[in-house]
Amino acid sequence: MDESGAILARSQAGPSNPLRVGFGAAIASVRQAARQAIAQAGLSVDTTAAAICAGLAGAGPPESAEKIRALLAAEFPESKVQVCTDLDLALAAAGDGPVIVLLAGTGSFAVGRNAANGSSRTGGYGSQIGDEGSAYDIGRRAVLTAMHENDRTGVDSLLGQRLLGELGCADWSEVKARAQAASDEVFPRLFSVVATVADWIETPSETSAETAARNSARGILRAAAFDLGSLAENLAERLHLRGTRFVIAKTGGMIGRSKYLENQLDERLRNAFPLAEIGVLHVSPAEAAARLGLRLLSWGDATSGSAIVGDVAGH
Repeated sequence: MDESGAILARSQAGPSNPLRVGFGAAIASVRQAARQAIAQAGLSVDTTAAAICAGLAGAGPPESAEKIRALLAAEFPESKVQVCTDLDLALAAAGDGPVIVLLAGTGSFAVGRNAANGSSRTGGYGSQIGDEGSAYDIGRRAVLTAMHENDRTGVDSLLGQRLLGELGCADWSEVKARAQAASDEVFPRLFSVVATVADWIETPSETSAETAARNSARGILRAAAFDLGSLAENLAERLHLRGTRFVIAKTGGMIGRSKYLENQLDERLRNAFPLAEIGVLHVSPAEAAARLGLRLLSWGDATSGSAIVGDVAGH
């Protein structure tokens, strides 16, 4: 983003939650995203961002936020640096007024604000405790479903075959070993398989194996929609939003990836909040970060041709 607020480029790099991937890997992801954005904007390779706002999952604890700020300041010594959480960015992207932002990505959480400007959150506890309804959770459920079917019949179901193919694994013992070593690299990527199979259209010529695969995938996504809706319901209770008019904005890497999941989630939310307006974030959290970065600058000191980089971390 330039000083006028015009978006010059968008880029994407790896996960940057330091509590999950480590501080070194998190900063490396921010560095990569910044360099890609500058290159895609057609700026010279030695261009330095005037300001950087990093809204990272894992930046909630003060000691974590300060460590991230210090590492970014060292990485970008000529830039003004602001660190906040991905939750802060979600609310900033939602605009003014009562709102619940429901994030469904590698992780899951809901953050909201009521008419009195009070804010709170639910979920976001990480894969070891929560992240219910997330891509991680869906992938884990899918693997467990496929393994149970293999236990029952001695052969892999069609869904199981597709999961193994996505991971490039020969059998479930290999999947288990990889998940034990790096579960974040295994389970979230399987969401795309479940989403694709769930959206298969029934045809007169389909096989019983195809029918069973679709039913299994849809069962997993129905459970995910229920869990995501529960996050929003719990937050609405805390913010006293039930029975009022407010906005529910969906965001995250899972949104828009499966028609079946979207329909299930919207139905769940409509039943729980009949007066709410359900939609998606029209401003990305990364764009909200860049706008916050603009605020760091003193316009009199900003140099011509400088850039503002906003980064929102993946879970």
